[in-house]
Amino acid sequence: MPANRVVHVIDDDAAVRQSLAFLLSTAGLAVRVHASAVDFLKVLPEIQGGCIVTDIRMPEMDGLELQRRLRELKAGLPVIVMTGHGDVPLAVEAMKAGAIDFIEKPFDDEVLLSAIRSALSRHAKDSERETRLAVVRDRMKALSGREQEVLERLVAGKPNKVIAHELGLSARTIEVYRANVMTKMQADSLSELVRMALL
Repeated sequence: MPANRVVHVIDDDAAVRQSLAFLLSTAGLAVRVHASAVDFLKVLPEIQGGCIVTDIRMPEMDGLELQRRLRELKAGLPVIVMTGHGDVPLAVEAMKAGAIDFIEKPFDDEVLLSAIRSALSRHAKDSERETRLAVVRDRMKALSGREQEVLERLVAGKPNKVIAHELGLSARTIEVYRANVMTKMQADSLSELVRMALL
């Protein structure tokens, strides 16, 4: 199981941690358990991805405070909050703070597994998008100032002649800049170039 597909279970109740670890591993998911939010934050720098399933009510640091810390640290891990009966207002607050789902205890195993699979899938897509975005940003940094001006106008839908007039250059020169932009951005078509720029 790749490191970015690990489910991190955070709960101060050892019995809950054990039963969740058993459930998740039986379902074929990699799992790491943490006795508290503080313990989890200590190992956060070595965590490469996955998702978090956390209890909302814990000593030292509760699930809401954990989410605030994760946001400050720009951890980017999807969080599923487990709540006891009557903690729905807290769960709503957790959703507002960025949790992607909340599960009320006692919960049906399939409901939890479905939420976890959805969180892992979402995290994988977000990671993929971030990687693509970083590549596009690097390519854009390689453009000269003039090439960036041409790119901005191409994305705005302006034809070569209009761009040439606006920049005080010949249409032929704009064609050369446009070709350079396409090459440096590794775009096969104008539509692909526009999609990259809009990222």
